[in-house]
Amino acid sequence: MSADLLVEARGLGKDYPHVFRRADRFRALLRLLAGRTPAAVTPVLRDVNLRVVRGQSLGLIGENGAGKSTLLKLLTGVLTPSHGDVTVNGRVGALLELGAGFHPEYSGRDNIAMSAALQGFDREELAAKLPEIVAFADIGRYIDEPVKHYSSGMVVRLGFAIIAATRPDLLITDEVLAVGDESFQKKCIRWIEDYLDGGGTLILVSHSMYHIQKLCRQALWLHQGQVRASGEVFDVTQAYLAHHERKTAETVPERDVEAVRRLEFHVRQVRMNGHEGEQPQVVEQGGSLCVEATIASRDGRVPVVHVGIVRADGTPVYGISSDMDGVQPAPAGEGDYRIRLHLTDLALLPGSYSVRVHPMDTEGMRLFDTVERAVTIKGRSREAGLVRLAHVWEHAAPLPATPAE
Repeated sequence: MSADLLVEARGLGKDYPHVFRRADRFRALLRLLAGRTPAAVTPVLRDVNLRVVRGQSLGLIGENGAGKSTLLKLLTGVLTPSHGDVTVNGRVGALLELGAGFHPEYSGRDNIAMSAALQGFDREELAAKLPEIVAFADIGRYIDEPVKHYSSGMVVRLGFAIIAATRPDLLITDEVLAVGDESFQKKCIRWIEDYLDGGGTLILVSHSMYHIQKLCRQALWLHQGQVRASGEVFDVTQAYLAHHERKTAETVPERDVEAVRRLEFHVRQVRMNGHEGEQPQVVEQGGSLCVEATIASRDGRVPVVHVGIVRADGTPVYGISSDMDGVQPAPAGEGDYRIRLHLTDLALLPGSYSVRVHPMDTEGMRLFDTVERAVTIKGRSREAGLVRLAHVWEHAAPLPATPAE
């Protein structure tokens, strides 16, 4: 294993036996004692391949139950894999669960000593590090109280303070920072940024795409126990957010082609940047989009054409119709009319959107048909919302330059 390769997982998988009833647990135990696998299992992680090199920052994302915590426990040796194998080369600092590794009856100070001993610290090293740990945790007199009296936020403070003092080769944290108060979260984020600038390696689990994009360069998306996507952090997180937007979108009834052909106006064809079909078009942030529509008119009257953009969850973003700008579609033969709309310098933020084309009557009052095409906006932006507004910061100094990757 290369010295720069800290973690390597190959075909990693984890199964849990079905133990819904007491008899199930007894049968599973007997099979394990006999060296046999349980008869019925539920796979929670399947065929995960992963490589983390020194200095890398990896965000691990996915819905609840996707297998993120299970993967971290396999990487840290808390669980053994049912399939595949994992190799870790280096000292690991892990914050996986609240209170993990702490003895509830011991004081915070005693738990610091116990954790330091497990990390290989001798008495002199512990004495040197103890003031730093106590100061970072900042829990006052509770440092000498039993951990069972701590709030969840105080447990996180103590756990992170110990990790910060030991500066492991690889830091693994699973959403526990979300429990701490805002000031402590900011302290932890500043420490992590300094840790990464110093060559540290991070695997971060979070449901906050803002923090994933801020702290990580790469991301891995787990979906139902399998890798759905991995790669550059903005590509993976934007695909994940688009997936959730589509999940929350209202169900659009399937278009009845035969029925719409009997309408006064219907959409015959839509082309996006010269492409026909329902395959989503990918456009870079700030790029341009050309929407070309052919509208069939049953009695030859000239239609009004409305073009709208919505987010994947149905949130309206922008809409314009031909009559608003004092134009009309051009004749295209046999009762058809064609219009081409160029949307330049798209201000849309990265995400998943849909373009909707609606033919309306000549007066622009009645809507007759709807055809929808998907568009994905790509970009490296952490701005929030739907569109990018032109802006200028005044009385502000630029951030210090970060070291080259």
